[in-house]
Amino acid sequence: MNIVEWLHNKEIRGISTFSTQEAQSAFSDSSPNIVNIQLNRLATKGRIQSVYRGFYVIVPVQYQLKGIIPPSYYIDELMAYLKKPYYVGLLSAAMLHGAGHQRAMQTQIITNRPKLLTANKESLIDWNYRYEIPEELIITKNAEVGVLRYSNVELTAVDLVQYSQHIGGYQRAATVLAELIDSLDIHKIGDVIKYTTITTLQRLGYILEYILEANEEADTLMKVLKENGCNLKSIPMSTSHNKRSDAGSNRWRVNMNIDIEIDEL
Repeated sequence: MNIVEWLHNKEIRGISTFSTQEAQSAFSDSSPNIVNIQLNRLATKGRIQSVYRGFYVIVPVQYQLKGIIPPSYYIDELMAYLKKPYYVGLLSAAMLHGAGHQRAMQTQIITNRPKLLTANKESLIDWNYRYEIPEELIITKNAEVGVLRYSNVELTAVDLVQYSQHIGGYQRAATVLAELIDSLDIHKIGDVIKYTTITTLQRLGYILEYILEANEEADTLMKVLKENGCNLKSIPMSTSHNKRSDAGSNRWRVNMNIDIEIDEL
């Protein structure tokens, strides 16, 4: 069996990915260098695609014309290969929850540290990191191949504020939150508290109350914070701007030192 037949055998068994090490083991009679040369040739022909160092995807028929495979097709298997937990987050998760107004150019993946090697500038994945993955706040659904893990609405909302610099700023975060507000259960923010910062929740509260005018949701969030013994300290909305001396006081103790206007939905 040659390498083309080996790939076909994988496909008919529903296996869409493999590692360089796996290919070298399957053809142990050949030198690793020979196997690598064959893999490079197949990649040049568009039969396979390297989506991470040492990890390949067999390009399915429906993606052969464009030559672009969406990360949702292989991300679960890639993360298993890397032995790292993950979830689709931020704008990519918001889209899965129905917020399609603001889309990310890349699929935004959140995983734990240490950081991954991302030498490929053309990667379709935008890696983001946190120290602990909140497994109980992750939704799993069937994907085109395998499964897809993504943050629930509440974790998504908090992440949009906490990682605002990764999505284009607080204005973009507020715009997406406006789309998610109807499906957001503020009571469940209590489950997210241990995975975020109090300052993040203060900024979220300010956005809910003063930008989105979602007063009921803001009141509920304040209640949740008090029930969890959260101590609110004076903070700026943006740490990269000076505080405004004329910023009015508010219960979130957020100095509104930037302008935020949501886009028309």
